[in-house]
Amino acid sequence: MIYNQDIENAFEQVIGEYGAKTGEFAKILEQADAALAGLSHYKFLKICDEREDFTAIEEAAKNIRDNFLTLVVLGMGASSRGGKTLVALTENPFACNASPKIHFVENIDPFTFEQLLNSLDFKNTMFLVISKSGGTAETLAQLSVLLAEVELRLGKHAIKKHFTFITELNDSVLSRIANLHEIKIIEHDKNIGGRFAALTAVGLLPAKVAGVDIDAIRSGASEIVKHTFANKESEPAKGAALSYVLNRIGKNVSVMMPYCDRLDAFGAWHQQLWAESLGKNGNGTTALRAIGAFDQHSQLQLYLDGPKDKFITLLLLEQAKTGANIPPSNDSALAYLQNHTIGDLMAAEQLATCKTLIKNNCPIRTFSLKTLDEYALGSLMMHFMLETVITAALLGINAFDQPAVEESKQLARQYLSQS
Repeated sequence: MIYNQDIENAFEQVIGEYGAKTGEFAKILEQADAALAGLSHYKFLKICDEREDFTAIEEAAKNIRDNFLTLVVLGMGASSRGGKTLVALTENPFACNASPKIHFVENIDPFTFEQLLNSLDFKNTMFLVISKSGGTAETLAQLSVLLAEVELRLGKHAIKKHFTFITELNDSVLSRIANLHEIKIIEHDKNIGGRFAALTAVGLLPAKVAGVDIDAIRSGASEIVKHTFANKESEPAKGAALSYVLNRIGKNVSVMMPYCDRLDAFGAWHQQLWAESLGKNGNGTTALRAIGAFDQHSQLQLYLDGPKDKFITLLLLEQAKTGANIPPSNDSALAYLQNHTIGDLMAAEQLATCKTLIKNNCPIRTFSLKTLDEYALGSLMMHFMLETVITAALLGINAFDQPAVEESKQLARQYLSQS
């Protein structure tokens, strides 16, 4: 396994009354293993060993890299979060001349969108529009504005060159726009729900444009699928069982806290995956994002001394002896930093947070990684997709729908129609 999941510090024998009971955990873990038999047919699992779709992804990515300086990705929720997570693996947030520069437009704040319009060099910009249904209101509104802008600035004939769509091949608004303007469509698999589509073209096309090794992403995910279905008490099953048992004793908040800036977007991706898949019929735990070491100076106080209602997952990366050397100082107060690197400090912060949380009776688990690369990230993403669907099976709910959200979407359209 590319990662090591340690759940020992979430049990009562380590942290006392706030921890899970081993007997209850063992019982639920058996149920989790049994539930796996009904999950193996899902397409998001099978796609990990497929490569036929790489041709379309690689052709589209080459076109973008060869002909454009900027890629703007339009997509709400899962249509952008998977790609953003993968792109973050290699993206340099401080690079001013990265080519192509990738922007994920994830909201419809009119001020932000206006700022985007004013900043773009349309001649050198490709717009990747992602909507599984082809009817996402926010994405279609943004697209309508951009189509008009491209036509105004570059001419109607330029539209097909500057847009690529990822959507289902059905009679949707997005498909009709594509047919009207001869815009290339890359198929969104009908059998893979949006928040489980990060390892399809939805996530892999932006990742390929950014220079990510998409084959290694899928290979890492494939390892976890094989491990899960070949072994009793697999890592995703253990994670699901532990979350379920802790929720039963009042742990209603699930904290995801990576000690790595490149995994900040991963936290947002997981937050949607967990919340939207499991928050149904009174079930679910509130997914909360944090980032180490930054949130040691904000949220950690709450975790340690606030309500004991949290189950905390720490993603730890081996960082000792990495990064810039900290130069010596004449100030004796800085002696503890002598002969260390920035990575040494991060490693010490990780260990200190773990020990302090355990000392304060907070159930935690850790994922330890020696390195963060494409294979490792693909493994982590598949672990949490599997953990989510196994937890849904334990709860007896459908992990793939979002009925409450659909009601909100319909009401928004109704309000616009009436105004």
